[in-house]
Amino acid sequence: MQQSSLFLDTISGLAARHVRMVLATSKVVRDPVDTDARLLAHHPSIVAMWHGQFLCVPLIKPKTMPVSNMVAKHADGEMIGRTLLHFDMGLIRGAGAGDSGKDRGGAGALRAALKALKGGTTVAMTTDIPPGPARVAGLGIVTIARMSGRPILPAAVATGRFFTLPTWSRMTINLPFTRLALVVGDPIHVPRDADEAELERYRQLVEDAMNATTVRAYELAGGDMTRTLPQEKRPPRKSGFLLSAYRGATWAARPAAMTLLKRRAARGKEVPERLGERLGIASASRPEGALAWFHAASVGETNSVLALMDELKRRHPSLNLLLTTITATSARIAKERLPDGAIHQFVPLDNPAFCKRFVEHWRPDLGLFVESEIWPNLIVEASDVGVPLALVNGRMSLRSTQRWRRLSSLSQPLFSRFDLVLAQNRRFAKRLKSIGARKIVVTGNLKYDAPPPPVDAAALNALRRAIGERPVFLAASTHPGEDEIVLRAAEILRAAIPSLLTVIAPRHPERGEDVAALARARGDAVARRTTGDTIDDATRIYVADTIGELGLFYTLAEAAFIGGSLVKHGGQNPIEAIKLGAAILSGPHTFNFSETYETLARFEGFRLVGDAAEIAAAAQQIFADAEAGAQVKGNASAAIATLGGALEKTLEALAPWLPASAPREAAPQPELLPHDAP
Repeated sequence: MQQSSLFLDTISGLAARHVRMVLATSKVVRDPVDTDARLLAHHPSIVAMWHGQFLCVPLIKPKTMPVSNMVAKHADGEMIGRTLLHFDMGLIRGAGAGDSGKDRGGAGALRAALKALKGGTTVAMTTDIPPGPARVAGLGIVTIARMSGRPILPAAVATGRFFTLPTWSRMTINLPFTRLALVVGDPIHVPRDADEAELERYRQLVEDAMNATTVRAYELAGGDMTRTLPQEKRPPRKSGFLLSAYRGATWAARPAAMTLLKRRAARGKEVPERLGERLGIASASRPEGALAWFHAASVGETNSVLALMDELKRRHPSLNLLLTTITATSARIAKERLPDGAIHQFVPLDNPAFCKRFVEHWRPDLGLFVESEIWPNLIVEASDVGVPLALVNGRMSLRSTQRWRRLSSLSQPLFSRFDLVLAQNRRFAKRLKSIGARKIVVTGNLKYDAPPPPVDAAALNALRRAIGERPVFLAASTHPGEDEIVLRAAEILRAAIPSLLTVIAPRHPERGEDVAALARARGDAVARRTTGDTIDDATRIYVADTIGELGLFYTLAEAAFIGGSLVKHGGQNPIEAIKLGAAILSGPHTFNFSETYETLARFEGFRLVGDAAEIAAAAQQIFADAEAGAQVKGNASAAIATLGGALEKTLEALAPWLPASAPREAAPQPELLPHDAP
């Protein structure tokens, strides 16, 4: 403890000498001209500063004015406090301004602050407190002002030369031999009878005044204030070398667009009669009134936001909805499941001209990109005409994050254009922050709240008639390298369950013939769904190589292995399987859905398998023991239930961003992701 105290004394002593040197060697400018007079005229008062500049309190303090500084009870606060003691100022140790003074010993600090003000001592305090968010005023400072009857004086200190530390508040270290600006704003008086709503209004007034005072200080000092801002508050970078290069290259490729689209249409990947939409040529008129535009890639992303779109339409009937997707399958789902009146269009190819044409026609009032759908030209064209942009149900794999970080002159100016990022979890939030996202809210995964996809009743009944009483084992979303393991597991299972039907649904349906060939090479009787093969008593392997029908087979199967998990792909989403009543098995590689599988593991809601023998053993137990199978399913459903709530949180977070013409329910502002959140 003595060594620690000696270290803090040494550091604080050096910091105090540095502050004095900055004052002694710099040209000082003030606003107003006599800042001492303004401070003394309202003494005792509450002097407010942002946390990142709080070490500068001595530079603005009149020599004859007694001041006590409120510092938090942690290591950083102790160092700051000991530094300020070198300038003949007192200390109040406890909470800062983040709330009403009830955290980290704040009740005692509140009493001490009120006592100091009553006794004729000015109290200096940070308007934002650890761990942030930075530059967001708390209610504590206005509460003290209301209870004491003393005014708040917003203050800021800036220099032309400085560097910032990588802390949550971007702590600023001012350098000597520069221009030093001292600014004190107009006093803010909080009425003693202010109610909760009025306190919030005054809190915002203090925050606005602090921002204006800080901007003025850096203007006078000639410094770049944006360097002091935390990432989420920095203005977006309009461009970067790689972003400019990408836009130029895609513009140059415009003549090849139609050839590309026709080739895709020939392979069934485009709808021929709607190719114009892929060039930004709308096939529908823009409806009158406010328009919220959702962009989702394909089936999974579309399913994740359908419930959100339904609820938005229910709460705001006047709000028009537009959904853009890429794949033909997602278009079919949109036609069947979009809310009444909602419009579907294929998204334009990511070319500046096509995206500009799209944005100019639809003129969206809000753009919502789903999960990880990042198309640079589409984002830039919408952002440049002032469309507020949000990333909904945002996720970012580690591999993608590393790739974006290597392309920082593309990622930073791109992700910073999002006005709001709603992340599935804190891990994804931190990754998104690291590549340029600014305002981030953790809302959870919408897929946990989404209903299971509808299952075609006629198709389901036809399959049931063909299968009869045979037990069904499903291997869903398999990847190369897994089919052989599944086929071996099926062989082992048939030794115990001769009537077993194994269904293999490859993640990429075009692999259907490859999977069928592997099964034939083993001597298995195979039927393929895309070729219309029927299932008979001799069929051992059924290859479900279609798109959008996986729900059928989850419904039929008693046990389902979720692919992408025996190879290092990272797994596939097990939520649909659970909601449609299958007991699930998974390999160990589930890092793309780690939160889901960690929760399932805690609830014992799936069976972990590593090879063919383990798949066969786990599946056989589920088939042989109905109670064990029901237990796994029940545990999985309970696990998923604990992860719900994202829909309501997403609606709350979006409420302030909805177009003004769409009347909205009052919703609390969501808590921003702290800068240093784990």
